[in-house]
Amino acid sequence: MNNTITAKTSESSKHIRLMCITGLFAALIYVMTAYLRIPTGAGYTHAGDGLIYLAACMLPTPYAVAAGAIGGALADGLTGFAVWMPATIVIKAVTALFFTRKTDKMICPRNLLGIIPSLILCVVGYSLYEGVVMSGGFSKTAIVAAFGQTPAYCIQVLASSVLFVLLGVALDKANLKKRFSHIFG
Repeated sequence: MNNTITAKTSESSKHIRLMCITGLFAALIYVMTAYLRIPTGAGYTHAGDGLIYLAACMLPTPYAVAAGAIGGALADGLTGFAVWMPATIVIKAVTALFFTRKTDKMICPRNLLGIIPSLILCVVGYSLYEGVVMSGGFSKTAIVAAFGQTPAYCIQVLASSVLFVLLGVALDKANLKKRFSHIFG
């Protein structure tokens, strides 16, 4: 009986630690997105996605998905771009799925390759959302026009990728995943 209680307490403590780290990542994603941004067209370009990539390399999938969706949505909602929140929640949640935490290092081939589908999802997801939802219905012209934002989305993913690689290399050199394996699982 005592071992059962200890196991449940340990699992509960781990869940609480993961929720706290998820909240910290969501806050960092919000700050990097909302305050370090460049206005472009109908939205803005930022490097906050780099922290989504990093969260996905460290946290179990459900927690990484939550950090990305919450941090990105807060940035949109609290900076006057609430109309983008539905798209952001879905796009940032799915973005976290392109990366893995199942390696000893954050910067590994799988995670570097995860940047490619992240770019495609960002460009296609936001462009379709803008071209369909923001224009009030399906319009071929509006969708084509929305894809005019592609260079800004590419810059956003590039900036996020640079942030991710720089932080990932530094954290890998510090053996962060191994040092905190009891927290990250």
